[in-house]
Amino acid sequence: MKTITTTFRLTAVAAALIAAYGSASAQDDEIKQLTEPDSSISVGAGYWSNDRQQQGVFDGMRDDHGYALIDADVVKRDDATGTWFKFKGDSLGLESRKISVEVQQQGNMGGFVSYSRIPRESPLEIRSGIRGVGSERMTISGAGASALPFHDVDLATYRDLIHVGFSKNLLKDVDLKLSFKNEEKNGSRHWGMGSQPLFIAEPIDSTTQQLDVTLEYSGEKLQVAGGYAGSWYRNQNDMAFALVNGAAQPGSTSSPNPAPLSLPLDNEAHQFFLNAGYSFTPSTRGTLKVSRSVATQDETIPSIGLAAPNNAFVGAPSKLDGEIVTSLVELGLSSRPTSKLSLNANLRYHDVDDNTPLFGFVGNNTTRAVTVHNTPHSYETKSGKVEASYLLPERFKLIGGVEFKDQDRSAPKFVDERYVPFAESIEETTYRLQLRRSMSETLNGSIAFLHSSRDGSARVSPHDPEIFDAINPLHIADRTRNKWRLSLDWAPVEAFSMQFNVEDSHDDYQRENDRPFGLKDGRATLVSIDARYAFSDNWQVTGWASHDVTRAKQLAGRWARDSDEFSDINLVKDADLKDTGNSVGLGLRGALTPKLKIGADLEWTRTESSYDEDTTVTGTLPVFPTSSGVTGRRLPDIENRLTRLSMFARYAIRKNADVQLDLIHERWKTDDWSWSFADGSNFTYGTTTDGTTVSIKPKQTANFIGARYIYKFQ
Repeated sequence: MKTITTTFRLTAVAAALIAAYGSASAQDDEIKQLTEPDSSISVGAGYWSNDRQQQGVFDGMRDDHGYALIDADVVKRDDATGTWFKFKGDSLGLESRKISVEVQQQGNMGGFVSYSRIPRESPLEIRSGIRGVGSERMTISGAGASALPFHDVDLATYRDLIHVGFSKNLLKDVDLKLSFKNEEKNGSRHWGMGSQPLFIAEPIDSTTQQLDVTLEYSGEKLQVAGGYAGSWYRNQNDMAFALVNGAAQPGSTSSPNPAPLSLPLDNEAHQFFLNAGYSFTPSTRGTLKVSRSVATQDETIPSIGLAAPNNAFVGAPSKLDGEIVTSLVELGLSSRPTSKLSLNANLRYHDVDDNTPLFGFVGNNTTRAVTVHNTPHSYETKSGKVEASYLLPERFKLIGGVEFKDQDRSAPKFVDERYVPFAESIEETTYRLQLRRSMSETLNGSIAFLHSSRDGSARVSPHDPEIFDAINPLHIADRTRNKWRLSLDWAPVEAFSMQFNVEDSHDDYQRENDRPFGLKDGRATLVSIDARYAFSDNWQVTGWASHDVTRAKQLAGRWARDSDEFSDINLVKDADLKDTGNSVGLGLRGALTPKLKIGADLEWTRTESSYDEDTTVTGTLPVFPTSSGVTGRRLPDIENRLTRLSMFARYAIRKNADVQLDLIHERWKTDDWSWSFADGSNFTYGTTTDGTTVSIKPKQTANFIGARYIYKFQ
């Protein structure tokens, strides 16, 4: 028997056909995923074992009870008309829920509507006798026999936002876009009388609306977008009144009862804008931004008609008639004249013109002498940036740039009402130099250095300059800043990748000899690492760690209220303030079987704030004042710790249906003394007139268990 052996050779034509059809098959899968994406609906329930006032602020699950876990992500496409339908719902069973519906016909028109609710519950524990929280009129407990019974006060705000949008293609390359937002904000927020240690709650009931109309043109070389943006703020509450139970009414000038507190007044703003970009050549492009807006506030001042002792100054206007006009012009140019050289330049002019009339709001009704005016503040900022990048041999890339800012500022007119020096002009220049290199196919790195210098004009002195002129305000102080950045990306194999970053900045506030009080210098350092390793297609681990330190050194002084001589300073504090943060995280994902997937995440965070102060006594006042038999002491450090372990297991009961179990263990601990007295007891408002106590639970431990059913479809 003759054996015939046939050998098949892979010709160039055959290889091309296989490559083409193989690539087409992969593309078909991608196209199918884009045109027929997966949809899912998840329904379940969860339970927290204890209250978690601190961490519950972020996820809307604050109390120890059950929660409905409902999420949905539905995407459908009508192939005949090219119309997309999208529905997305997040946390539908919680207070922090989001819902959006979108319909879009490609190349023609579309619209969407969304709703979101953002709760913000206070983590503080408040015990008070106050009545009327949430309204404009409240009654404070009072003292003695007239004191009202105490109860727990829960403060929270809720923001309900509705967003509606519509888009329509009017002509070739011309689109119209409309957007309207309506946000209702309600609730109560921690507040106080200001002049006395009395607790009240700010009543919040306001509406913010925003309308945007944009017309866009997208041509081959020219792109233009212009339109109108308007916003309106309306507050349903005008003033808050607080009546001390059992106290005389209306009381004295120094302790009025009831005491009115003004709430934010209605205002609105209107802006017209134009943004454009033009490609002069394939490698050169210019941009333009122009806008002008007018913001006004002309509501009648609610306290203008109050009776004595809360009556207004006779020379005060009934309306502020506030108006701020903002103008912006920005020009940009980017070009790549050669294959190795790229250039970018930007010029910006920003003018804020405060046209609010100057009025006297506080004064003597007998002599009509004004003691306090409002302070309209205008400023004009001219800034620019030039940046160039050049490709060097050995895969190096050098980037350099210069950025400048020149600001002219108006100073308050009345010297007697100034308490700190003022600069009428500020100049700041920043130089940036960066070197990047692709060291290999698996390792990339860059290092950057930034140097900036800020200088101001001669300071405009306040009244009693000998003592108040000794202050060097942070936002206008001359400053030199040096900042370094280092980053590395390493992926030696497909299964492993790592990112490493270091940032360090140092600020030196060049204080003048006659202005010693204020910041001396500051420093911030951040080191972070993020890594991923895949053991196999089914198992991978992730990890990250970060360390950050922020420091500030400042000099502060203390003197009597009626002092006007530098020699009257009786205490000098040289403080070294430091915030330190450390965070570590580990994550694991894997598949025990084709149907069973598991995962776990461990997060640990520790933050510490320290207040190291050296004091020098030059007068008779004590370093740490004594009150009610308790002597103050140095401010201790504040430390916060969070440990969180979360685990899940997901089992596929069918091809398109899973069940998932979630477990979480969480511990948060703090020794924050912000709401306590020097002896460690809870802070108390006016022990003889109020008695409200405020505290924070120093240790909060809770466990969560949740289960959900996940249905997937197309």
